[in-house]
Order: sequence, then C-alpha cells, then structure tokens
Amino acid sequence: MPNVGKGFPYDMNDKGWRDRFAAASERKMREADAAELSPLETAQTGAEWTGATEIGNTWSQRFYDGAFALPPVPTGRPSVSLVFVQSRDGNTGGPDPSKLGGGDIDKHLIYEGLSRVGADAVMSGATSASGKDAFFSVWRQELVDLRASLGLPRHPTQIVVSQTGRLDVEGSLLFNVPDVPVIVLAGVGCREQCAEQFASRRWISVVPIDGDQWSAALARVRQDHRISRISAIGGRQTATSLIDAAVIDDICLTTTGATGGEPDTPFYTGLKPPTMELIVRKQSRAETNPILFEHLRLPTGPGV
Repeated sequence: MPNVGKGFPYDMNDKGWRDRFAAASERKMREADAAELSPLETAQTGAEWTGATEIGNTWSQRFYDGAFALPPVPTGRPSVSLVFVQSRDGNTGGPDPSKLGGGDIDKHLIYEGLSRVGADAVMSGATSASGKDAFFSVWRQELVDLRASLGLPRHPTQIVVSQTGRLDVEGSLLFNVPDVPVIVLAGVGCREQCAEQFASRRWISVVPIDGDQWSAALARVRQDHRISRISAIGGRQTATSLIDAAVIDDICLTTTGATGGEPDTPFYTGLKPPTMELIVRKQSRAETNPILFEHLRLPTGPGV
C-alpha cells in the first residue's frame, strides 16, 4: 500500500483519520521525549532465565540499569506478557491509571516502552481500545530506535479482546489506521454485533474465542498472523482469565509509593493465585513518586 509522508496511510477514509493519527502520534512522541526520567537501579536479581532474549541500547540500559529480558517463545502460541501498575496497597482499578502514582518513569520506560518495544502486538480489552485516541505503541525516540534495531514494524499489531462487541469501531483511532493490522479476539456476540464494521476494514482480522478458550485462539494468532510476542495490557478480568488458562509467561508489575485506586482491585481475582518467580527487581532513584518494578515469570511458562 502506498504511503504519504511520515508513513501515514494513503487511502484512509474521508473522516480525517490520517490527520488524527498524525496529530495523536506527534503529541504522544512530544510528551514522551519531553519527560524527565529518573533511572531505575537494580535491587535484586533472580535465577537465570533459560531461553530469554536480552535487548537494549545505550539509552535504555542507562535508565533501566541493564538489559531487558524478553520471554522465550513457546511452541505453538505467542509468548504473552502482562503489564500492570498497582498502588502501594495493591489496587489496580480506577478510571485513571495515572492516579495510581507510577509517574513518567513507569509510563515512558516500562508501560509504553520496554514492555512492548520487542512485542509483535499489544493486546487490550474493549474498554481500553475504545478510547477516542487509543492506539498502543512506543513513543520515546530512543525506544522507537531500539524497536527498529530489532527489525520490527514501527507500530505493533493491535489486538482487542471482546466477547460482546461493545466496541467503538467507528470512533476509535485504533480501528481506523489501515497500515497497522488489528486482530479482534471476538466472542459470538462481538462477531454478530460488529460483523459489518469489521468487514468494511480489510486490515481487521477476526479470531473467534468463545469463553476462556485462550490456547486455541492464541494458536490461531501465531499460525495465521505470525505473532510471536504479545504485550497484554487488558484489565483484571482478562488478566485473571489468561493466568488461569496458563498462557501467561511473565508479568511486568510496577508498584507505586501512593495509596489509592479502587479498593480491592488486585490484578488477579481468581481462586488460584499464580506462583511467580523473580527475574529482576528494580527501584527508582526519584525522591518523589518512587516506584518498585518487578519482572516476574510464571512457572507455567517456558524456560522454567
């Protein structure tokens, strides 16, 4: 498909999507590049992670205090990494995640940075995907450069999970950028509700998922779309379902120094809390808004 300027799609529809995507991207990059970050420092390391791939460049290793580990890719499905920020009292819920206190270092180095810089796709739930300018990518220039050095496309494929089809396909940026593929893991209700909207956008692919049949759906994503690594930023319900299905390989968990968030909203809400093993624990050097970052692997993942 031909492109115009800065890699934006040529044949977007007449609703101004090209300009909207350009404006949103430039705004996100300006914000990320202007952020003043406090480096993390390593507090503790775990046992060697067999099969992991370490990535980084001079800038990322300076602020992360070393290389970042990507999980081994399992046979038959993509690796799936969960990304969460929680308050000091363990809450992850609330209308505005930034109020949990992660600050710029979590947002730009971890959440929009190292946790997705090596991912083929970012997976979100329906609520996150339906924000007006929702679009999940890497924005800090040094991390954009790192992603390019890994041979990956400028933007990850966008994966959206929806059982019911409560999606703003017409109004959300994420669904209207033809140069960036979208995969919808869709339940029966979603497939029926959004069939016409999906069919009119050739860059959107639908992978059926009924109930919690994650293994089959992810196998399709790997086989049909060549997705090897997924960064999952879905909500607690999706996270719990993924963990219970034993398809989560690692968790990027930021704990802030602030209390708050919606009470009693841990990232896992099921009956069998996962056993997690430490990869690395890091802490910020900031005097204000200190954070603790933990990279954890699950014993059900490969390389254990």
